[in-house]
Amino acid sequence: MTEIAPELASFIENVKQHQLVWGLQDETGEGWVVCDSSEYEHTDVMPLWSSEENAKIHCSDEWADYKAVSITLTEFLEFWVSDLNDDGVLIGIDWLADQECLEIDPIELAKSLVNIEE
Repeated sequence: MTEIAPELASFIENVKQHQLVWGLQDETGEGWVVCDSSEYEHTDVMPLWSSEENAKIHCSDEWADYKAVSITLTEFLEFWVSDLNDDGVLIGIDWLADQECLEIDPIELAKSLVNIEE
């Protein structure tokens, strides 16, 4: 098995335990937080967290009108990964405001996660 980044290993371990990922959804229930990539020009990143607590921390300032919403691992793998990949959106792993975070292709993340789905 190839070496994986420590932040990805931690993310996978938390997701494995709870079978959930967390994103920030707007009040209408239609929109999700997506940011500009810090690594690639003209690329969007969807921040995802492996815990509700870490997601909720970011429901402030420009995202004060958003709430932390869980996505089951099964739903994420079956529906989200292909849509995000088709749209060219990367995943920000356990994203932290104002810091560089690991940005990963949704297909690569799915490959890492598929081995842990229960």
